Amino acid sequence: MADEHLSEVVEEIAAVAAERSLTVACAESLTAGAIASALARGEDAASWFAGGVVSYRSEVKFQVLGVTPGPVVTASCAEEMATGVSTLLGADAAVAVTGVGGPGQEEGHPAGTVFVATRLGDRTEVARHRFDGDPPDVLDQTVRAASTQLLARLRSASGR
Repeated sequence: MADEHLSEVVEEIAAVAAERSLTVACAESLTAGAIASALARGEDAASWFAGGVVSYRSEVKFQVLGVTPGPVVTASCAEEMATGVSTLLGADAAVAVTGVGGPGQEEGHPAGTVFVATRLGDRTEVARHRFDGDPPDVLDQTVRAASTQLLARLRSASGR
């Protein structure tokens, strides 16, 4: 995790989660575990990071996370992934990502189309992104966006 900004965001996630005694989980598709890896590097992660589910294949989204079968490059899929992982792991907050890493399109969406869902309590918010670059660039941008959105969500609830 050479990205200094990402490291700072993760440390702030750790601080807010610890301050509020929250547990955090993640569900990932195109990032294939990179978000979990970033979060696990946060200060005292064992006390606040519940874990993650890599649901690269659609069937894992459906069978493990309880996503409604159908298209998976959608806001509703990201929302259901966040709900599913928070329920599965008993977490207070969750972040979930689904999208098209590239290089080609998928489900009619161009490469770089990504949905990021953040869940806190029983409320989920989803943002759609369109990232540029080759697949590694899209994945890096997705990890940064997911971490930043999770932090913003935790901060808004904590007043920080």
